[in-house]
Amino acid sequence: MAEIELSALSRQCLDRRIEDKEILTEEVAAGEKRRNENSTPVDWRFTTEDARIKLGLAE
Repeated sequence: MAEIELSALSRQCLDRRIEDKEILTEEVAAGEKRRNENSTPVDWRFTTEDARIKLGLAE
């Protein structure tokens, strides 16, 4: 999930040079707020069972 969040952050908020830490913090917070308000679910391309098999965790 962290990789998904970082990818969204880089595409939506960090597509340009930001001059200081304060502006960066504001941009990141605004992007996070937008994503949380939209509540877009993750479209997993596999089932939990398929993931367990692939990772060798099947029971």
